[in-house]
Amino acid sequence: MSQTASGSAPAASGILGRLAGWYFFYFAFVGAFAPYFTLYLQDIGQTPWEIGVLMSVPQVMRLLAPNLWGWLADHLGRPALIVRFAALFSALGFVGFLLSRDYVWMLVSMALVWFFWSAALPLVETMTLNQLAGKTERYGRVRVWGSVGFIVSVLGLGVILDHWPIAAVLWACIAILGCVFASALTLPEAKVGAGETAEPLGPMLRRPAVLALLASCFFMSVAHGPLYVFFSIHLVEHGYGKTAIGLYWSLGVVAEIVVFLVMARLMRHFSLRNILLASFALAVLRFLMIGWLADSPVLLVIAQILHGATFGAHHAAAVAVLTHWFALRQQARMQGLYGSLSFGAGGLVGGLLSGQTWGSLGGGVTYTLAALFAAVGGLLLWRWLPAAR
Repeated sequence: MSQTASGSAPAASGILGRLAGWYFFYFAFVGAFAPYFTLYLQDIGQTPWEIGVLMSVPQVMRLLAPNLWGWLADHLGRPALIVRFAALFSALGFVGFLLSRDYVWMLVSMALVWFFWSAALPLVETMTLNQLAGKTERYGRVRVWGSVGFIVSVLGLGVILDHWPIAAVLWACIAILGCVFASALTLPEAKVGAGETAEPLGPMLRRPAVLALLASCFFMSVAHGPLYVFFSIHLVEHGYGKTAIGLYWSLGVVAEIVVFLVMARLMRHFSLRNILLASFALAVLRFLMIGWLADSPVLLVIAQILHGATFGAHHAAAVAVLTHWFALRQQARMQGLYGSLSFGAGGLVGGLLSGQTWGSLGGGVTYTLAALFAAVGGLLLWRWLPAAR
């Protein structure tokens, strides 16, 4: 083996380690924000509809921003610079929540934070996939560190909030965002797909299988809307404390970690199509259990374990399919579009619908609607995604 070849593996391993560190802090912020920020909003007197609207702002930004950032990254060829810029201004924007509890002010602060925050993940996903050089089955081993960061954050903050005021979540989020920025500074710059000629996205996006996959991802994110907005509130209404809430959130992410670690093996034994179909079927079961059986800790444990399928396996398989279908030079735009349609548009619809139905129809009906959306996504894939995939 040549000296150049032998030196490239450690270099690539080092870069993957830095990317893993970024995932750790990125999802540590999610672990502080997603479970506990809604409890903060409830504590300061926001109604379910107001909470639903506020928590839908990130989804609006995920719908609008990633395509802009993805286009910019494809044209500049400097994704790491954009990731650093996004991390810095996300942290500065979050300081706004310390300055005022005025509802309009919080809407503006939320929009500012998530406009920049939404830039980062699709770009880092593209950087990671490029470093893996087509070995997408190894993606889970890097992405798993994001799950570890989520668990550390959600468990630690859950214990803290059982003894400290809920407003401590604001300071925790700002501190973690500072760590995200520091981690982004370590990411090496590279021209993604430089010199490669790729066909425009338009013709590929008109293929029925591509449309079906993107539409199904949209419906899966709609189904997860009540989970991300009201799961913590749902547990409080059923008598669980904040430490227990942290444990249940963490359990779902532990299941996600296990799936990421075994994803390469799953892909060798099952087609991506079958993995995706199974994730939708289990999503239907999961949301029905959360909606109607949350009083049972055992059944709630089972429901949270299914997060490994409804998010972990679904996301990893969807990313793998898109990586197979689209050229390297298209990846930043495609990951941005995937994030916009699924986490953006889907999350927006899911958040707003759950905010509307939670107060009037209750948690059981809201999660039943989530199960129906998951069923629709599964049917789209079953009908239109080729069996070979």
